Amino acid sequence: MTVIENPLAKPGSEPQSEGTIHITLKVWRQGSGRDAGRIETIDAPDIATDMSFLEMLDVVNERLIKTGGDPIAFDHDCREGICGSCGMMINGRAHGPEQATTTCQLHMRHFKDGETVFVEPWRAEPFPVIRDLIVDRSAFDKIIQAGGYITAPTGTAPEANNLPVPKPDADQAFEAANCIGCGACVAACPNASAMLFTSAKITHLGSLPQGQAERDARVMSMVAKQDELGFGTCTNIGECSASCPKEIPMESIARMNRDLLRATRRRRRRPGQ
Repeated sequence: MTVIENPLAKPGSEPQSEGTIHITLKVWRQGSGRDAGRIETIDAPDIATDMSFLEMLDVVNERLIKTGGDPIAFDHDCREGICGSCGMMINGRAHGPEQATTTCQLHMRHFKDGETVFVEPWRAEPFPVIRDLIVDRSAFDKIIQAGGYITAPTGTAPEANNLPVPKPDADQAFEAANCIGCGACVAACPNASAMLFTSAKITHLGSLPQGQAERDARVMSMVAKQDELGFGTCTNIGECSASCPKEIPMESIARMNRDLLRATRRRRRRPGQ
């Protein structure tokens, strides 16, 4: 195998293999939500560029364990960009430098040899740190519980043409349903707003015929719940959509606001409800 000299390597260290990089990690370490956190510096040599970011953390953890160190705690599940559990801030950006890419799908080829990489958890009051890079995102579950469902019985899958849905409505619902609830929108927003997440769930159900019966109650309940949980308000900065790995557009927030205004007006016309 061809080897190349790493100009940033320490004297006496092993030469760097081709297809690998040597990086320095600055990782947030925090034993629990009650502990004071700190940034820990971890040397990570000989990292294959075809590894994903999570695979790199696996390798680093194996080395830490072998030397008696404490492995970095991070969340993950499918590692296919679907579940949304892998979220973390990488060099100040949610999920890292690549657009429309989750942390588990981010590869080390996007980092430079000798680079220092800062890795931190999501920063938002409704997402308290559990340990290291793991945060409690159950606040999103509570928003869903407040109205992200329909009560109409649907039974088994109907024949496709029994319930016609206009193509633009179907496309809009599908686009919103792509949201994986990772929390990148909250972490990237200076206000820690959950508006993009909430609006995606509201748009998804509100675009389909089955979701119309509870459309007003849904938007009012879900918006009220996100406010109750301590998420900030939207000031149209746009970081939420820019950092979203599924590219949920900000237009969904505008749709949610229109729905909320209409629902509020209708509620006022029906006193006692």
